[in-house]
Amino acid sequence: MSFKTEVIEKIAALVTAAFGLVAALAWNGAIQELFKLIFGEQSTLVAMFVYAVVVTIIAVIAVVLIGRAAAKAKGEDEAAERK
Repeated sequence: MSFKTEVIEKIAALVTAAFGLVAALAWNGAIQELFKLIFGEQSTLVAMFVYAVVVTIIAVIAVVLIGRAAAKAKGEDEAAERK
């Protein structure tokens, strides 16, 4: 792999990560407002931990589902290439 290609791939990965961070921050704000709407203006340590646990569970489920979908799509692509 050439240096130029490697640099472009790394920049693409960094830009993708930056957009992911922006999206995560937007979702963080939206979910915090939803929690305020449901549970009221509670900024106690317990409320923050409940929020963190719920968001972590949602994130883990989303990552697992996305990973399965990606693996399935990759398997379908490989099967199509063999034909």
